[in-house]
Amino acid sequence: MTELDWPDILLRLGVATLAGSAIGLNRDLHGKPIGLKTLGIVGLSTATVVLLALQLSEPGKVVDATSRVIQGILTGIGFLGAGVIVHESARFRVRGLTSAACTFLAACLGIVCGAGQWKIVAVALGLAFVLLTVGRRIERRVHRMLGGRDDPHETEPPPAEGRQA
Repeated sequence: MTELDWPDILLRLGVATLAGSAIGLNRDLHGKPIGLKTLGIVGLSTATVVLLALQLSEPGKVVDATSRVIQGILTGIGFLGAGVIVHESARFRVRGLTSAACTFLAACLGIVCGAGQWKIVAVALGLAFVLLTVGRRIERRVHRMLGGRDDPHETEPPPAEGRQA
């Protein structure tokens, strides 16, 4: 068994929770259906399971055990992400894909924090915030530059509550 000390466990779980929460805060600030608490818990839970796999694995079999745990996490997190995706039947639009992707990212960051790979965490989190803050503007600009048609749903106001379309 691999034995981690308390400060290392606290650091790995704490950073995983903070990384997931930071992504969740972005979702909260944009009024999305998933937020700080949920994604913080996703990061914490995935890091917890990776740490457990590391703690319980036998020397020489750490990679095998941890790999199976990571595969299980990523399979299971897909169900949570699917719950964030909403189909708007009035307009036949799917919404929540970015929030679902953020759920997956929070899980991946939790895994990487559990493994103690800080450079990967820092770069991934930095790139995620670049995408989440300026990605839509870049997407629209490139779309226009390439002659894409405007999405008619972009300019429509959401339907009023209680009113049928």
